[in-house]
Amino acid sequence: MRRADGLLFGALALLAGCGSPPPGDGEGAIDTRNPLERAARERGIVRAEASEPAGVFERAHDLGRDAMCVVPDGPGRWRFALTAAFGPGLSCTTKGTLVRAAEGEGRWRLSFAGTPGCDVAVREEDDELALPGRLPPQCANLCPERASLAGLRLPRASWSEEDARRLQIAGKDGNRFRPCDR
Repeated sequence: MRRADGLLFGALALLAGCGSPPPGDGEGAIDTRNPLERAARERGIVRAEASEPAGVFERAHDLGRDAMCVVPDGPGRWRFALTAAFGPGLSCTTKGTLVRAAEGEGRWRLSFAGTPGCDVAVREEDDELALPGRLPPQCANLCPERASLAGLRLPRASWSEEDARRLQIAGKDGNRFRPCDR
């Protein structure tokens, strides 16, 4: 009986290794042969890379909700609205334009409205938009008090322009509005 157990264990071990990539090869890579992955990509639930930034980036956390909507605003240009929560009564809401960044600088370049010189390169990796950890000094007045958008990370919630236009954020008066609806 022990020999049969040993053979059974050996056969199961061999089967377990079938079709698996070699250890360390492609760690973190996406298996596009996976039927679930293919179906999600075909339906727009998951995208390999966003060629257009339009959509919604959003994250809820203990201190509130951070959200950004991005909609087209002409050829090769988009506009955005962004809100970040830093606790009760402290939030940062801003808007501006977004264009494709120059090569080697990052994927997108945000220019914040009403703040000359406050331009930052942002990148989208693994369906998450990441602002740099340090912003130019011209961006110091974007947020009230000690709040800052430096290092803000927003996961992509949607690639849909319609969703971006429907996104609601709270204004300074507490009323909700749709900053990207126009």
